[in-house]
Amino acid sequence: MSTILKDQITFRPLKIEFIGTGEVRGFNFRQIRSTNSCFLYEVDTGSTKHYEVFKKVINHRFACVSYPRSKSFGVWAWCYKTKSKAEKKFNELIIKNNDEH
Repeated sequence: MSTILKDQITFRPLKIEFIGTGEVRGFNFRQIRSTNSCFLYEVDTGSTKHYEVFKKVINHRFACVSYPRSKSFGVWAWCYKTKSKAEKKFNELIIKNNDEH
């Protein structure tokens, strides 16, 4: 399924579950929550779990929603050790963007 924006351009959505490549090779990523403007993923490294919260960013060049790279954290993405802290940030982003649950 793709996201259709106001100008009718179709963008490939993020996968619900996937295995990382590159610097996160072998990590298991699983989407826990999403809205029109943000995402919450659980990341299993094999030895630990952490949570990543990030804003929805469209990559117009490749017509897809982008998953954040390491340089995005602290800018439009955040990493938390606990699910409760990640959910708090996710909820803050929903309120800030007047988004739906």
